[in-house]
Amino acid sequence: MAITERATGPAAPHPRLLRAYRETHYEARGVTIRIGRRSRALDALLRGLRSKQAGLITAWNPASRRLPEGVNRRRQLRLREHLRRTRFIPAHGHLGHWHEDMLLVAADPRRLAVIARRFGQSAIVALRAGRPARLLWNCH
Repeated sequence: MAITERATGPAAPHPRLLRAYRETHYEARGVTIRIGRRSRALDALLRGLRSKQAGLITAWNPASRRLPEGVNRRRQLRLREHLRRTRFIPAHGHLGHWHEDMLLVAADPRRLAVIARRFGQSAIVALRAGRPARLLWNCH
């Protein structure tokens, strides 16, 4: 199982942070998404969104620094407003006691990486039908 991360900035992610992204369980409409794994259920979900590619994006915890839940929820509302003309569905990521609200957005992951940088995010999960989920790293 190959895990593909592509840095889009000059610095590499800290190994512990990278491991956390790899081990996180991402979910949208009951479909579990894991970095480095392909999923027929995800392919079906993408077909339902009329898209062959998408990404998981959030506004929570910019630069991987924990913020209060109320602040994160307000940030996520701003992200939803920013994406209002794009097809998306609610999603979330969780690892142990940690969780973040996310959106699965039917759009080119490169476009989503630009939006993620605006919201201070370290990475997005890039999704393509028939391929394993992968990290698209946004180093600051």
